[in-house]
Amino acid sequence: MVDMAGKTYWIVGASEGLGRELAYLLDAAGASLLLSARNAERLESLCAELRDARALPFDVTDAEAAAAACDAAGKIDALVYNAGAYDPMSTQDWDRDAALGIVEVNLMGAMRILGDVVPAMAKRGAGDITLIGSLAGYRGLPASIGYSASKAGVISLAETMRFDLKGTGVCVRVVNPGFIKTRLTDKNTFKMPQIMTPETAADRVFKAMQRKRFRTDFPKPFAWVIRVIDLLPDWVVYRGK
Repeated sequence: MVDMAGKTYWIVGASEGLGRELAYLLDAAGASLLLSARNAERLESLCAELRDARALPFDVTDAEAAAAACDAAGKIDALVYNAGAYDPMSTQDWDRDAALGIVEVNLMGAMRILGDVVPAMAKRGAGDITLIGSLAGYRGLPASIGYSASKAGVISLAETMRFDLKGTGVCVRVVNPGFIKTRLTDKNTFKMPQIMTPETAADRVFKAMQRKRFRTDFPKPFAWVIRVIDLLPDWVVYRGK
């Protein structure tokens, strides 16, 4: 089990939903928290509810702001990258700027932060990294231009880091939730199987962070269905297309 008490956890994407609920759980576990998102007011309101937390607002799509945030964060024991953007978008209705914006937040933002945080952890021989992916990252899904591709990148990034950081003392894990009831999924007009509250999802992520297992997919059985689809041959998945 991972002992969180007394350690500094940096949650990037902490102002709403999953990230906010996860902050409550980590605070209760005795962690010191550094909380980031774009909305400084929401971060400050969250910090006021916690035992030991400070706000570090910035925009992950701004390279200079991200670098400055990493400098301001200083030495941390653990990072949770939860910043996320989503808009339902079909290929026929491709909005270039919106699609690029999703990738900037979900994938490139992670690359910016990890590029500063990970080498320092590896040099110290200690650290803990949790990347929040998505079940949507296992296969390109309909009306998911930008989102599925970016989450596939997050999963692939975590897989590479897990290989490279073996034996360094730095633990890497990826957690892939299904649908969570947030302002992002409120944009969807289709039925979302096994949609969870942010509290339920945060509890699952928190439990995953207590272990050093690399990959956690939930909720089941929806996660099993997605993984089976990922394993099917293309002629089955795209039949009739």
